Amino acid sequence: MAWREQTSMTEREEFVALATSEAISMRALCDRFGVSRKTGYKWLARADSGGAGWSADHSRRPHRSPGRTAADVEARVVAARQAHPAWGGRKLHQWLRDQGVETVPAPSTITDILHRHDLIDPAHPSSQPIPQRFERPRPNDLWQLDFMGHLAMATDRVHPLTLIDDHSRYLLGVWACPHEQRELVQTHLTSAFQRYGLPLAILTDNGPPWGTSGAGGLTALEAWWIRLGIRVLHGQPYHPQTQGKIERLHRTLATEVTRTRRFADLAAAQSAFDHWRPVYNHQRPHEALDLQVPATRYQVSSSSFPTVLPPIDYGPEGPDCAIRLVRSQGAISFRNHSFFVGRGLIGQYVAVRPTTTDGRFAVFYCHQQVATIDLADHPKV
Repeated sequence: MAWREQTSMTEREEFVALATSEAISMRALCDRFGVSRKTGYKWLARADSGGAGWSADHSRRPHRSPGRTAADVEARVVAARQAHPAWGGRKLHQWLRDQGVETVPAPSTITDILHRHDLIDPAHPSSQPIPQRFERPRPNDLWQLDFMGHLAMATDRVHPLTLIDDHSRYLLGVWACPHEQRELVQTHLTSAFQRYGLPLAILTDNGPPWGTSGAGGLTALEAWWIRLGIRVLHGQPYHPQTQGKIERLHRTLATEVTRTRRFADLAAAQSAFDHWRPVYNHQRPHEALDLQVPATRYQVSSSSFPTVLPPIDYGPEGPDCAIRLVRSQGAISFRNHSFFVGRGLIGQYVAVRPTTTDGRFAVFYCHQQVATIDLADHPKV
């Protein structure tokens, strides 16, 4: 399935924002967006010129603005709040500055204006600054992936799937899914990999379809990631704070999109998500980023998605490495015993290597250890 169609303006804006990072060549970026280099350079030229039809929807450069009366400024604050009803004084202050407004009231003044116009729900507590969290030092060092849960629509239910970059909080994808099955997740991730490249690692919780929440071992989805060279990480069970950034994203998505409407169907939900994602990435000031937007800190990965999976090379077998085929039960045979390693690896080869502990061996699939064998649990017969 191809990357879901967005408006041409949104497509051009994201292309220009990613092109300025120079993380990959212009040719490679054009290939990921499915456009010619001529078109790509044309978009860049139009953005640089600030011509009509470009800066109206997306421009982060300050523009000259004539002096305004206090009434005009207040009207602009009210209009901004009505466009983004979940944003408080700090976010609106930064957003107005980003739009090139020369005279922007202080955040506290904006809050007063909102109160005067009854635009703050007294039942809602004032938003508090978000505490700083640990983050990976570079974009694409770690992506976080999760389902938001499921929401009722006019008919059936929608399961929003989200993918976010840990360093920049850049929202790489938000998809309206009819279910949470592996094949659909893999389809959406393929589209993200094709556009943004590959991360070093992906962090998820322990539930399906990426985890097993039990003794099932490695899943087929995890095996695919590992084969691509991606390290698979899981949050600590019953500790959702491990994925604090994506949990925070889900609260924002609920506040700004899903809580205020009931979608007619999956197409309506996806349309709302497609409209909101560029706002989140390019317009909405993020308090954990010192009120910068995620797009200012993100660049595409230089590691491209391969058209063919790379071969697995464990080196020759010998005293320090045994190569074993994972059988239909998800187990391998080693030292005359059967050891379970994971149903997601059925039909694949793994390497069994000794550890520093006598009688204990590590089982590797590609670069990642997926199981441990302890011969003490299987005495000789």
